[in-house]
Amino acid sequence: MKGIFYAVVFLFTVSKSIAQAPNPVQWTYTAKKIADKTYEIHLSATIQNTWHLYSQTQPADAIIEPTEIKFNKNPLVIFNGYVKEVGKMQLFKDEKLKIAANQYADQVDFVQVVKLKANVKTNVVGSVQFQTCDDKKCLPPKTIDFSVALN
Repeated sequence: MKGIFYAVVFLFTVSKSIAQAPNPVQWTYTAKKIADKTYEIHLSATIQNTWHLYSQTQPADAIIEPTEIKFNKNPLVIFNGYVKEVGKMQLFKDEKLKIAANQYADQVDFVQVVKLKANVKTNVVGSVQFQTCDDKKCLPPKTIDFSVALN
């Protein structure tokens, strides 16, 4: 009977800790019209205090996963250039471990310019994969889907 009790307590504790896993980044997705049929897609990350989100580009000695943004194909949309990062990038270095990382604290805005092929309404759909760390731990990479309306 004791064994069953401890097993139930263990499972309850594990399920409670999984349910309360930290979520240190809040994402918002918007489109801003900048010219005729031309938009900026903004994937904006607000990062909790003490946490960091990583850049799309990393030094050769980085061991974390860079942020990766993927856009689904849309025959109505032309993607102009690369996703730009707008924020205050920090270079983290750990001399003991001989590692480095390009990271952001507080907030960062990932911006992609797109142009519509015609005067139509459509959505830009995709996913963002990212990893976050604080001074004590790193969370596993996480992928979230997004959809942004172009009107």
